[in-house]
Amino acid sequence: MVIKCIAIDDEPLALRLISEYVSRFPSLQLVKTFDDAISGAEFLKNRPVDLLFIDINMPDITGIDLVRSLAIKPIVIFTTAYKNFAYEGFELEALDYILKPIDFKRFEKAVEKAVDYYQYKNKNTSEQPEESLYVYSEYRMVKIDLNAIEYIESMEDYIKIHQTNAKTILTLMPLKKVLEKLPADKFQRIHRSYVVSVNKIRSVQSRKVKLTDVELPVSETYQEFIKNWMKYR
Repeated sequence: MVIKCIAIDDEPLALRLISEYVSRFPSLQLVKTFDDAISGAEFLKNRPVDLLFIDINMPDITGIDLVRSLAIKPIVIFTTAYKNFAYEGFELEALDYILKPIDFKRFEKAVEKAVDYYQYKNKNTSEQPEESLYVYSEYRMVKIDLNAIEYIESMEDYIKIHQTNAKTILTLMPLKKVLEKLPADKFQRIHRSYVVSVNKIRSVQSRKVKLTDVELPVSETYQEFIKNWMKYR
């Protein structure tokens, strides 16, 4: 596996540092570096890559605007000296957001996340069942182990992912969309507001599903689930 990447930054020192850091990872191939955003944008129009390291505050166009303009978006890791662009990174679903000066340990952590996410996006799902889910929460991409999910709760435009022995994750995503990402034999919708992990169900009775520490209602629309839930065990 080789992940092709480029780096765009108007600071030559930052580019040299990123180039040196990237060279330490056999799984990464640095195709090219650019010290101006316009040249980088032109390159990306004709030669899409897998991973983009990009500064935000540049004199011609910002890294935010460049990424927003791309028809095909790679995995994006922003590198910047400013903290106040986190929300824009969230809107563009950037994988990570590294503050300068870039520490190697912090860079390594971002690369490990990128490699993991690249494998997740490109694996053959017909051969390998999904074992994890990626969502955007608190201005960063978060990996969630499917086995840790107990139930998912809809809150209009947001969902809460309730986990066993782990913190609850809040993310901007409709329940229908997250359900499409989950294996149907492991997760079932029981209500317009709830999706449950079938393996975490302790009992089903009187239109209620009993999980570890909570009971959830089963709506009329999903009554068929009560009749069939044993087959998912």
